[in-house]
Amino acid sequence: MILISGCLVGLDCRYDGGNERSDRLLESLRGGFFLPLCPEQLGGLPTPRPKAEIMGGDGHDVLAKKARVLDEEGQDVTAPFIKGAMETLKLVRLLGIKEAYLKGKSPSCGFGGILRGGNLVKGDGVCAALLSQNHLNITCV
Repeated sequence: MILISGCLVGLDCRYDGGNERSDRLLESLRGGFFLPLCPEQLGGLPTPRPKAEIMGGDGHDVLAKKARVLDEEGQDVTAPFIKGAMETLKLVRLLGIKEAYLKGKSPSCGFGGILRGGNLVKGDGVCAALLSQNHLNITCV
């Protein structure tokens, strides 16, 4: 079983109500079992929703309570981002998942790089940070 960001399989769960379907990724996973989900939706955020960014660090800093996630309207959405990451981790543990394909640049799923102010900066999203801390093999798409 492989975890995959829901937007990558065509679920309309992105902040703007769209998706980032990757036919190439889906073809490579054909015949296997995968669990698509959106950590932001699992955390209780609606779709569509205001765009959000991590301020003051990356997902590791958010989990350590040293940074926050703010949406473009200035609302603090740190709690739902953490909740979504924790719920994702529960499913990963329940199903014995060891591998994940996550959407790059996302404040939840980005791994190695996230967007801040329209620029790609080094860091991990909140969910990617928690999953990496729990030894998942993560590939960003």
